[in-house]
Amino acid sequence: MGLLNNSLQLQGRLRHAAVAAAAAEAAVGRRGVATATDEYLRRNYANNISEYNTVFGALTAQRRHYLLRDAYDDMILDGVQPVRDTFHNLIVGSMKGSRLQDAFYFRDQMKEMGLQPDVNLYNFLISACGKCKNSDAAIMLLEEMRAHGIKLKGETYICLLNSLAATGRTDQVYAIIRDMTAAGLGLNKFCYAGLITAFKNKEPTSEDTMTKILEFVQQSKGWKNVERISKDSSENIMMNVSEEELYNLPTAEYVHRRAFIFKQMTIYHVAIHACADLKNKETLEVLLDMLTKDNYTYDAFIVMQAMRCYLRCGDIDSAVKIFEEYASSKSPPAELYVTLAEGAMIGHTPRGMQLAQETIEKMTSRNFFLNPRMGTDLLLAASGEKTGGYTTANYVWDLMQNRKIAPSLPAVEAYYKGLKEREIPSDDPRLLNVSRVLDNLNIRFGPRRNTNAQA
Repeated sequence: MGLLNNSLQLQGRLRHAAVAAAAAEAAVGRRGVATATDEYLRRNYANNISEYNTVFGALTAQRRHYLLRDAYDDMILDGVQPVRDTFHNLIVGSMKGSRLQDAFYFRDQMKEMGLQPDVNLYNFLISACGKCKNSDAAIMLLEEMRAHGIKLKGETYICLLNSLAATGRTDQVYAIIRDMTAAGLGLNKFCYAGLITAFKNKEPTSEDTMTKILEFVQQSKGWKNVERISKDSSENIMMNVSEEELYNLPTAEYVHRRAFIFKQMTIYHVAIHACADLKNKETLEVLLDMLTKDNYTYDAFIVMQAMRCYLRCGDIDSAVKIFEEYASSKSPPAELYVTLAEGAMIGHTPRGMQLAQETIEKMTSRNFFLNPRMGTDLLLAASGEKTGGYTTANYVWDLMQNRKIAPSLPAVEAYYKGLKEREIPSDDPRLLNVSRVLDNLNIRFGPRRNTNAQA
């Protein structure tokens, strides 16, 4: 590397010193948690390949995917030679963080060191393309696999199918289905999920869209297992990648949550999520009736997406009804309260704003606390209120401040703008506090753009 690159990388290591200290502490715990941070400032992320692999895994587990490239550069500067497992950790971490540019960078680095990606790594790369809605990159990877004589497996086809579905390319999705059939593979529930997603994302939406979705739900009831090879499944388990995450299903972030989703209802999850995105409550109710006839009961994800659909269609009564029916027999998770409150604020009607605040108060009384993501979503929704006392936005802000949780920059900007539009004295303590938080966030994050979603 040139001197300039080395200098920049060294600056990056100092810039992320606090995080590096935490990661290094996880990697080399035997040094003791009481070791002073100053000592770690003189250290690198780790000392050998085993420790670096642990660091990469820790950064991914902590959702600090943006630091993987920095830690990798640190490792190269230290003269530590990466091995195949290292690149598996890095590419899986980049996939989980939807950092496609980083994933391709690590793929290229791997090749430069004489290591050819295997079929499992290509699966992760194709999955990353789907997360970033880059179908062209997924097709490029398919061509690369064929050029290197790498045999596609059942998982690979389904990764391709769902990655192409992310951009609504139904013609290419059908081409993958034909390829699977020619290879002697049957369709499973994840293939039908991909077909539903492809039609949901196809633009423009046609009258045929919802009909096709219902047809795929019916057809899926006779699905067959796609070829399974034990080492494929064990690879995913070892890397903590569920099938739902690998195939970019909307349930991916909830699959590890106890009793949140019933996996046997995958098709209904995807189809009802599509209804919510497309604001079609008529098809939603057909699906809910089909689900009941199949002797299924609603899980939390079904209720959440049904509420989203009703609320986006302006039907607050139906959303409240399905929430209360679920709550009468089970304890609703925090996400259901947040979904109801956020959706009720659509249009900022007096009734909706009142329902939103009451829902958040009930959630708080049950000792559910807002995390940064939930708080940010609610603050953004509440900050759009143009009339009224701004009580819901103020309430959400106060809840987050009491727990020392900082909302995202866009949410704080929207809240600050809403305050400024009201007749509030310039020396008002709330306005001054919000202004300070906004200034600090602007110093830390703005103006910045995330270009990592592109290959």
